Amino acid sequence: MADSSVAIEMKNIYKVYPDGVVALRDVDFIVYKGEIHGLLGENGAGKTTLMRILYGEIKATRGIIKIFGKKVKFHGPWDAIKHGIGMVYQHFTLVPTFTVKENLYLSYVSIEHKATIDDVREKAKKLMDELGLKVPLNAVVETLPVGVQQRVEIIKTLLRNAKILILDEPTSVLTPIEIKELFNALRKLKEAGITIIFITHKLREVKEITDRVTVLRRGRRVGTVETDKVTQKDLARMMVEREVVFKIEKKPKEPGEPVFIVKDIWVRDDRGLMAVKGVSFELRKGEILGLAGVQGNGQRELAEALAGVRVVKKGKIYLYGKDITRLPASKRYSLGLAYVPDSRRVGLIYDMNIIENTVLTNMYRVITRTRRIKWGIASKYASEVIDKLEVIAPGITSPIKYLSGGNQQKVMVGREIIREPTVFIVSEPTRGLDIGATEFIRKTLLELRGQDKAILLISTDLDEIMQLSDRIAVIYEGKIMAIGKPEEFTLERLGLLMGGVVES
Repeated sequence: MADSSVAIEMKNIYKVYPDGVVALRDVDFIVYKGEIHGLLGENGAGKTTLMRILYGEIKATRGIIKIFGKKVKFHGPWDAIKHGIGMVYQHFTLVPTFTVKENLYLSYVSIEHKATIDDVREKAKKLMDELGLKVPLNAVVETLPVGVQQRVEIIKTLLRNAKILILDEPTSVLTPIEIKELFNALRKLKEAGITIIFITHKLREVKEITDRVTVLRRGRRVGTVETDKVTQKDLARMMVEREVVFKIEKKPKEPGEPVFIVKDIWVRDDRGLMAVKGVSFELRKGEILGLAGVQGNGQRELAEALAGVRVVKKGKIYLYGKDITRLPASKRYSLGLAYVPDSRRVGLIYDMNIIENTVLTNMYRVITRTRRIKWGIASKYASEVIDKLEVIAPGITSPIKYLSGGNQQKVMVGREIIREPTVFIVSEPTRGLDIGATEFIRKTLLELRGQDKAILLISTDLDEIMQLSDRIAVIYEGKIMAIGKPEEFTLERLGLLMGGVVES
């Protein structure tokens, strides 16, 4: 490397949580100045824990951290920020109703108490000119595309003099065009001497953007390798100790008759604004209809309306010819519909354990005539989810909040899969999952398709959409832009449609 000085040195990091779970076991993690370093691992492997220790959010049970050669002890993120470390989370921490300039000021004034908003504007302009990261300072954040909002988060972090930038799943909500722009920006940051840690589950992106990559497995470091000297299969094998199928075979299948019909539905969001505007489609037996779009374009409101947890303002929904537009979610479930929301905070109750969360949508299977839960049967369902999805947890009575985000996702998806629904609305089923669990869930969706189940797959992962879908619909600002077979779309065409470019 051009500059081999060490930016981050974490030695013998060990972390044990109060419930006895060992999250990290003597992990060494070294990152050089000015490199883009990938961090890979299965769900529960310890990636997030390691980065939270580096950012000062939690303390290691033991171990040493050095930043640019200086030994440090962080009491909180503010200490990490003082030492030049910044973190951009998967879910942005911007105030949506404030302008970009106001958001930058809120962040900057926390370290420079006497700064004025004019000071921030000048510093931001200088930074944008130096790095080529352009954002409209006077624009209101909620009016900006997701990719631009992410750029605001990066500028916000760099304004606080960050020399080390941690990016958590940075491409999960971006279009292909926005991903390309992000990677160009990261290369410019690298040229400017910024050190970047890139956390992702997408091996193709690791190969494209990183210089080196560290792989964790079950709380231990498996190894650190130079990215250009390994293949995606090599990295996958390091992560899961087995061969992983990257291209899942989708057998040709002629879909049956329409079983789920949506006609011109309109749905409001939480602010009372219309988020779904006249959406219509048919979902047929033995078909996966993929709904592609940038997050925040009405997918959540549409899914909730279809599942019965959000009111339809106008339009009709039919399940097996029956009008279910006004039926509650419980009735729709009894008719064979299942729903996986895009957010674990919506789909899970964090103060409950795995058993309780597993039966939340399966109560009719475990409840007696006297309205009591058959805990023995409930435990069997929880064990089945853990076994099938390979959930990493101390046991079925473990509180769901102590599981990693990926393992929480496995519980939420698994409890619906074991119900064997006939119509399956699934939103972001593999978000935050490692390649092993992703492979399993995608294969399971194809198996359900083979059993003549009808599946609406809502995903921001275009590889997932292209690989699994029999037909693809693209949504933008609550409207369907196009519907067609996968072979009718290129990634470029999808990206343009997702960005609102109307086809002539």
